[in-house]
Amino acid sequence: MKLFGSQTSPYFRHCRVALMQQDMAFEFVETDYAASARQSPTRRVPFLEHEGSGGDAVRLTDSTSILRWIRERDGRTFLADPTAFDRYLMVNTAMDATVNLFLLERDGLRPDEVPYLARQRDRVDSSLAELERQFTDAPHADDDGLRLACFLSWAAFRNRIRTGSYPALERVVEAWDADPTFAGTHPSQAG
Repeated sequence: MKLFGSQTSPYFRHCRVALMQQDMAFEFVETDYAASARQSPTRRVPFLEHEGSGGDAVRLTDSTSILRWIRERDGRTFLADPTAFDRYLMVNTAMDATVNLFLLERDGLRPDEVPYLARQRDRVDSSLAELERQFTDAPHADDDGLRLACFLSWAAFRNRIRTGSYPALERVVEAWDADPTFAGTHPSQAG
């Protein structure tokens, strides 16, 4: 099994942690923008290739489909609770917008100059406020909490978001940081 991605990617990190949690052996293949454009129809990471035995080859091109496949191979249901799944998707929305803002700002585009980017920034802010409300009482040990921790760790690493004004979200990250599998995959450890 090969998992293609970048160690700094929060999407890749979530898949990597899930594989490690399930004790599934995999080969990590570091992949940059050019390689993902050649190897994946979505032109993004992560993506997964698994030859399997008996011809059950799998090729998945999105972190959510990869996570579902990993969890189901272990006999689990991926985010069976609709509220937890919605939180997971809300984290994805905030993360997608934050990653896009980060990459576009690297190209010289700023939210104060481009109205669309200002809307993306506002989307992140409103999503974080709602996630703060929801994670105040929600358990954090499932994939919605892990997705949030991957996102916020990346956002702090890239100086995008400070969690100090979101104490419930900060507690989720702190709880996951205590997990050795999660802690051992922090983006700062990318070589």
